[in-house]
Amino acid sequence: FRSGSVMPVVYGNGNRIVQAPGMVVLSYEMVHDTRVIYTDGRPHVNTGIRQWLGDSRGHWEGNTLMIETGNFTDQTSIGGGNGNGLRHSRDMKITERITRVDKDELRYEVRIEDPKTYTKPFTISLPLTSPPGYELLPYECHEGNYMLPHSLSAEREEDRAIEEDAKKGI
Repeated sequence: FRSGSVMPVVYGNGNRIVQAPGMVVLSYEMVHDTRVIYTDGRPHVNTGIRQWLGDSRGHWEGNTLMIETGNFTDQTSIGGGNGNGLRHSRDMKITERITRVDKDELRYEVRIEDPKTYTKPFTISLPLTSPPGYELLPYECHEGNYMLPHSLSAEREEDRAIEEDAKKGI
């Protein structure tokens, strides 16, 4: 979890925001996480149901989308890549605000509240920009990609061959 999965990491920081009747859908380039945020007034799911990205509900305050999320597990983190950010408890609640401030810019703010982990709530804010022509790319995992080990083993084999040639005076 990267604070609603919007906080930047090493790469794959694109976001796609789609508004449909009764919902807003946020998709993230990194690991292609997608959150459906219902804006139709439905209640949150039962507090016994815990999810890595939490349970989100949204509403509009003027031109600002307000998102309230709870029901997290304690197995994720705030910010940082691959779970290496700030820890939190299952009782964390976040409030996100997404406001259009210019044609190609949104202001993203997230307030973190977790009295079991932090002495007081804190807020993180950053701009989300939309460069012309930007496309959300698929996140491709390279499990089984043996290119690097093969390249290195070939290089070591070449080193051995050079050493053998040097012993022969070549």
